[in-house]
Amino acid sequence: QVQLVESGGGLVQPGGSLRLSCAASGSIFSIYFMRWYRQAPGKQRELVATITSGGITNYADSVKGRFTISRDNAKNTVYLQMNSLKPEDTAVYYCNAYRATPLGANDYWGQGTQVTVSS
Repeated sequence: QVQLVESGGGLVQPGGSLRLSCAASGSIFSIYFMRWYRQAPGKQRELVATITSGGITNYADSVKGRFTISRDNAKNTVYLQMNSLKPEDTAVYYCNAYRATPLGANDYWGQGTQVTVSS
């Protein structure tokens, strides 16, 4: 079992920055793929960024060059640095921990944190 708690959301003006954090507990954090998703009102949940257990990152086209995902395995925490924010980045952001095993996937979610980009 993995418990995930996000923090760092809030209201920011267009062009501003926020850093989201996701603190994990309950299992060996370093072996999980960590992902940030987001869901805007009336839209499907969207994968924003992924970081593998080895530190390889991948991003949605909509956030490339603006968002950076990172992890600190010593602190059991994953981060999402969001720069040059746009109103269309407004959404609830969710942290996800994923690991494939021979018995099936382990898939855990945080409760989400609201990000609102507005002037």
